[in-house]
Amino acid sequence: MARYAMVTDLRKCVACQACTVACSAEWEVPAGHGRTHVRTTPLAGIFPDLTSSPHVGQCNQCDHPPCVEPCPSGATYQDAGGIVRVDVDLCIGCGFCVDACPYEARFINPRTKKVDKCDFCRPRIERGEEPACVATCTAHAKYFGDLEDRDGEVHRLIFHDGARRIETKAIAVGPNVFYLGRPEHLDLVLTSFPPRPPRLLTAGEAWRKLLRPLVIGMVGASFLGQAVAFFTQLHKGEGDFEE
Repeated sequence: MARYAMVTDLRKCVACQACTVACSAEWEVPAGHGRTHVRTTPLAGIFPDLTSSPHVGQCNQCDHPPCVEPCPSGATYQDAGGIVRVDVDLCIGCGFCVDACPYEARFINPRTKKVDKCDFCRPRIERGEEPACVATCTAHAKYFGDLEDRDGEVHRLIFHDGARRIETKAIAVGPNVFYLGRPEHLDLVLTSFPPRPPRLLTAGEAWRKLLRPLVIGMVGASFLGQAVAFFTQLHKGEGDFEE
């Protein structure tokens, strides 16, 4: 079974945003949101020797995804190819997984009220096509393939050319989006856009965000059912009285 990964060569990336546009068009992403983000690091160095680097961010399809466990409905899961996916039929839009993602790669889609994220364009993969961002990259800076295919380009870029993961000792969850670039640029990307500790809900937050609305809804439904039964019985009693 293929184990999918992506490599972005920051030496080639020109931050043109073609990948973000292609992704948004492919998935009809609402304005103001994105499955892919292109950002530029702040300037570093001493004038006139200044430097910066682009960074293309998306879901990293982590080996140990912190977003899976907090999902109360089982909507977020990891498939056999290592891709972290969302079953929209199960998703309740609670946002727990959004808070748990170290790379801030998830969002609540305002149109569907469900969690949205990159899934390496899984339907395109199943058709034998590249992800939209890879196929559209004008600088040919993005590569996609099977991490375990020893003859593949992605395997070579990672294991022979030294493509790096953006992770720290504290947040090491095995991201499967790798980056090539000058060491100082990769260090600058890691410093500028580091993974953050997963924010898992406390008991109080779980009560406020999920359990309390659920309990209120159940209590309301119970009262509504009792009211309907009462007025039904009342109406039936009045009919019997009239007879």
